[in-house]
Amino acid sequence: MRYPLRSLSLPSTILFVLASVAGGLAQSSSTDDVHVVPRSSRVAAQTAIVLATATPGPRVSGAVIRTSADLVMVPVTVTDEMNRPVVGLDQTNFELFENKKQQDIKNFSSEDAPVSIGIIVDSSGSMHNKLDRAREAVLQFCEASNPQDEFFLITFADEPRLATDFTSRPEEIENAMLTAQSKGRTALLDAIYMGIRKMKDARYARRALLILSDGGDNHSRYSERDIKRVVKEADVLLYSVGTYDRYFASQEEMLGPELLQNISDISGGQAFTLNNLGELPGVTSAIGARLRHQYMLAYRPPAGKNGKWQKINVKLRLSRKVYALLHVQARSGYYAMER
Repeated sequence: MRYPLRSLSLPSTILFVLASVAGGLAQSSSTDDVHVVPRSSRVAAQTAIVLATATPGPRVSGAVIRTSADLVMVPVTVTDEMNRPVVGLDQTNFELFENKKQQDIKNFSSEDAPVSIGIIVDSSGSMHNKLDRAREAVLQFCEASNPQDEFFLITFADEPRLATDFTSRPEEIENAMLTAQSKGRTALLDAIYMGIRKMKDARYARRALLILSDGGDNHSRYSERDIKRVVKEADVLLYSVGTYDRYFASQEEMLGPELLQNISDISGGQAFTLNNLGELPGVTSAIGARLRHQYMLAYRPPAGKNGKWQKINVKLRLSRKVYALLHVQARSGYYAMER
């Protein structure tokens, strides 16, 4: 399904461009199918939208940053009502607050910087008829990513396994996916834990996990509470895609969408639910492209916080008519280390 292109005409305007990545991606809280616009190349169709300056923007989803440096880094994604990333904003379009006190943005960047990415793929028994699509989805994700990105691959069933260590060659990830076998139960939380710990070896400051699964956890040592704590302490975005059957065979599977939603939201990433397996490659391609269209804000935090959690809020300086159409995803807090 293709979506019509629209533009807003407002007085006293500044023109920005929306890079169209995917139309109508549904978050995992939705029970509707996700409808993705097919893409023939990495360059997405473009839509013109007119933005005027003035008022604060939409709410910011939650996550946490731990930092011991002089600057707190806050990656921000801005999307429109069809979940397409908005590009072309500059520093004057953002306001950043710590504990409701506005902070000076010391550094601002909208460059397509490389990312360290962990790909976590469910290879449990229930994935038997879905692994081919998962392989295609991983390929599409890698193709949509920055050529300088580095990747590792974890597959999981009864336990997680590091299938491929960090590599800048996507073909190594694709080859490892060809050998994945579907069997066993679902140690989803253990796999997420391994992925976050593996990020200690990452080359780049920007870090993300892509999680592909079709059910809830039923075989992990770590609990949901354990993983939420680890995610809060990590500077890693989690993007999860759940490919669920129409009927759930167990309580764990029924809770799978909510589990991935909660963990992804904590990180500042996003969760997607798919009822149509054929849409999986398009969604992962859109996530890969979204990682290439983030804004990076940095500010110097106030001293004397002594390890306590500090709330961050990011707002947009745009007109009311425009900001109502946009959504901001950003980290919303950090553990302040003594300086």
